[in-house]
Amino acid sequence: MLANTFLHEFQHGVHPPEHKDYTAALPTQRMPFMGQYILPLNQNLGAPPQPVVSVGDRVLRGQPIAEPKAFFSSTLHSPVTGWIRAIGKRRLAEGDFQEAIEIEADPYATQRLDPQPRPDWRKMSRDELANEVKRAGIVGLGGAALPAHVKYVLREGVKIKTIIANGAECEPYLTNDHRIMLERPQAVLQGLEILQTLLEAEQCLIGVELNKADAIAELQRHIKPDQSIKVVPLRVKYPQGDSKMLIKSLLGIEVPKGVRSADLGIIMNNVGTLAAIADWFEQGLPYIDRRITVSGPGVKQPANLLVPLGTPVREVLRLCGGLREDTKEVIVGGPMMGIPIASLDAPIIKISAGVLAFTDKEAARPQEYPCIRCGRCVEACPYFLNPSKLARLAKARLFEEMKNAGVGECVECGSCTYACPSGIPIVQLIRSARADISRKKGKSS
Repeated sequence: MLANTFLHEFQHGVHPPEHKDYTAALPTQRMPFMGQYILPLNQNLGAPPQPVVSVGDRVLRGQPIAEPKAFFSSTLHSPVTGWIRAIGKRRLAEGDFQEAIEIEADPYATQRLDPQPRPDWRKMSRDELANEVKRAGIVGLGGAALPAHVKYVLREGVKIKTIIANGAECEPYLTNDHRIMLERPQAVLQGLEILQTLLEAEQCLIGVELNKADAIAELQRHIKPDQSIKVVPLRVKYPQGDSKMLIKSLLGIEVPKGVRSADLGIIMNNVGTLAAIADWFEQGLPYIDRRITVSGPGVKQPANLLVPLGTPVREVLRLCGGLREDTKEVIVGGPMMGIPIASLDAPIIKISAGVLAFTDKEAARPQEYPCIRCGRCVEACPYFLNPSKLARLAKARLFEEMKNAGVGECVECGSCTYACPSGIPIVQLIRSARADISRKKGKSS
């Protein structure tokens, strides 16, 4: 029963083709263990954790290998039993080199991870909740990579009214969140119950787009009569999964610029994050495996996979039959916000939601024409910015003017680029300029 559908709706946005039929009906498979793993230290927003192992050390699957030294940081665990072979710079998907730990898997190890008992979460304080989530290595799996525990440290006097589970998964092609709601609904609901109990929230809402009707039904089937949890079906629209857009759709509340949603009594987590929280508190399982979707016309055998962190993208694609001869581009993430991969040897990390392969047809860049001032990018932007203006300022490298025009509010969702009839790569221009701003800021500090 789809009650309370479309209570509210965010304005603007776009409707790109979904292309979820490649993998929506495919159960998640576990990726076999490989020989080598690359674990970048910086897999969370904020400060990277610091290594607590040395070259030559033997490590066990699930053992901490890097510990956070700052509040905005998260623990990193070994995805396999094996040996530390190197600690140094390694190339990531974006093409840059970052500090990483290289692990050689023990070919004779069972790679079995024995769950460890955790303290009873029902008797924990809010501070203990945050500390445990930090120890588990859980980050926001919706894409931002914010250490999950940060959301549970509240300002004095703040009262949480609503916890939102984000099951929108509005990016085309991606279906890993869809599958986790189908395959592990009890874990998602358990994670919600843990947060609701410890944060003393009044209600929980699960926002799911209507193109996942089977997941909506499965979640509703597992909700107990005494649980104040409601599944809310949502109209299919991009970027429904953006936190501010989902809050608007579910509650009709606008989150002002510079205000944390927690200060409005709202906390949101991705459904995968909630399942990871349940795994840690119920079984002592740290976050060492990432659910990803491998899809697109350029891959021979699309799949949903459970992949050990640090697995090279090349090995993931090999498991899926490899790439077709006419494959032009491989993207990590979704087609709207993902990035073209610089090397297939780059590893899967905590926020790698998907690996998408596109042929010449899909990857072809449209002919770029001058802006015709049609305003379609303005109509598409869910944050009511003027993307065309930001793109012109980005081309001219007028960074201060970009800041004044509100570039700080841009979430780089790509709606503007999708809507532009002139083929102008608006979001790419904005992204490049923001990277330059960040580099200049880093040099000056």
